[in-house]
Amino acid sequence: MATLEEEKSQTWQLVATLILAIVIYDQIRYLYRKGSIAGPRFKIPLVGPFLQALHPRFEAYLAQWASGPLSCVSVFHKFIVLASDRDLAHKVFKSPGYAEPCIVPLAKDLLGHKAWVFLQGRAHAEYRRGLTPLFTNRAMASYLPAQEQVVGEYCKKLVAASAANDGQPREFMTLFRELNCALSCRTFFGDYISQDAVQRIADDFYLVTAALELVNMPFSLYIPYTKPWRGKKIADAVHAEFAQCAAACKANLAAGGTPSCIVDHWVLHMMESERYRARVAAGETEAEKPSNLIRMFSDEEIGETLFTFLFASQDASSSATTWLFQILAQRPDVLDRVRAENLAARAGDRSKPFDLPMLEALPYTNAVIKELLRHRPPVIFVPYQTTKPFPLTADYTVPRGAMVIPSCYPALHDPAVYPDPDVFDPDRWLSGDAEAQTRNWLVFGAGPHDCLARRYVPLSMAGMIGKVALELDWTHHETPTSEEIRVFATLFPMDGCQLVFTTRR
Repeated sequence: MATLEEEKSQTWQLVATLILAIVIYDQIRYLYRKGSIAGPRFKIPLVGPFLQALHPRFEAYLAQWASGPLSCVSVFHKFIVLASDRDLAHKVFKSPGYAEPCIVPLAKDLLGHKAWVFLQGRAHAEYRRGLTPLFTNRAMASYLPAQEQVVGEYCKKLVAASAANDGQPREFMTLFRELNCALSCRTFFGDYISQDAVQRIADDFYLVTAALELVNMPFSLYIPYTKPWRGKKIADAVHAEFAQCAAACKANLAAGGTPSCIVDHWVLHMMESERYRARVAAGETEAEKPSNLIRMFSDEEIGETLFTFLFASQDASSSATTWLFQILAQRPDVLDRVRAENLAARAGDRSKPFDLPMLEALPYTNAVIKELLRHRPPVIFVPYQTTKPFPLTADYTVPRGAMVIPSCYPALHDPAVYPDPDVFDPDRWLSGDAEAQTRNWLVFGAGPHDCLARRYVPLSMAGMIGKVALELDWTHHETPTSEEIRVFATLFPMDGCQLVFTTRR
């Protein structure tokens, strides 16, 4: 009969054998999935490069992209394939039969399992058909007065922040996030959302981004005070706030209100569609069919949908804004040309509000925006998840359930397409052939899930920077980390962008 010590020894041997078997299985599974593509020769047992995923380094992404057109890592149970080749990136973007947007594994829990960005086929097309008219010229023109007002308010805040710091440089990345949150909320919901709510969302929304790390600890969504748990709390609160705004919008338009923001135009199309269906049901044969015939979406669906726009725009626009101010301060020659073009467009009256024809007639300013989006792309990749084995090349099939990530940065920095790609050169869009390189222009993705706001974003950025350039002066104070890149969903200067703003005389 075995002694107690022998039983303990046998138990530990069994546990050790089980752990060893799991480690070996995990390693073999990784090597089988890796196949011939680039990637670590062996996986760190079970967890993989989890610590590196918590604090990603941009240089590590550059190295992985350079390792081959396809490369991989495996973190915990999740196998991840990165596509750095332009044509392979296009193939992923344009293969909804094999892969669906997932952002990160926790994204559906945070953004909503029924969020339109995750839908496929007819359900996705229904949303997209209804949302596309919200970015026509006529619709966009109605959003500009609110944006002009927001930018004017934040010009004062930028100067006040520098004055409160005794004219010494301070980081402005945080205030730029607030500015972009205010621009988004006012564009989406106009005056239906209170300034207190805008401020609260601006202060807290970064927690949603922080929760959406590429890989999280298993079950962390349900563990209090973890990043996913905090992000879920904030996301739920913003969903509820937006649903209340949608209800207020419906009441206002039903009372004869005039549309002035995105939710107004969307709900107006719903109401026009409802009236048309009622007339048809009543037997009218000559009822005019609306140009955007859609169903009536619930307040929650509207709130959830516009939440995805806020999520998509908040970090991307904040990144672009931060780099834009830093680079223009470093390049006074470029800033002087932006100022001169915008002043001429206003016939010398710098207080004249911007409008759509004005923004469309600023070739140099728009070239600056395009070069900024190429030079420091606010979206460096877009994660997808395979729904079945995906034969991405003749030699490699991405396994079902893996993440496959088409990368945008390499295409935008291809020296064969954009000479001296690391140089900020707006003139390449005016006198060069950059405008013709459409397959490399992956700033807004491609395929059925490409960004609906691909025209709206550059125009709104041109309006913002033109107004600020005419009203303010700013200087950049370089630090040892000014040019280092921090990866926080997108790209930011490591030092937070150290600036000083003053009112322009």
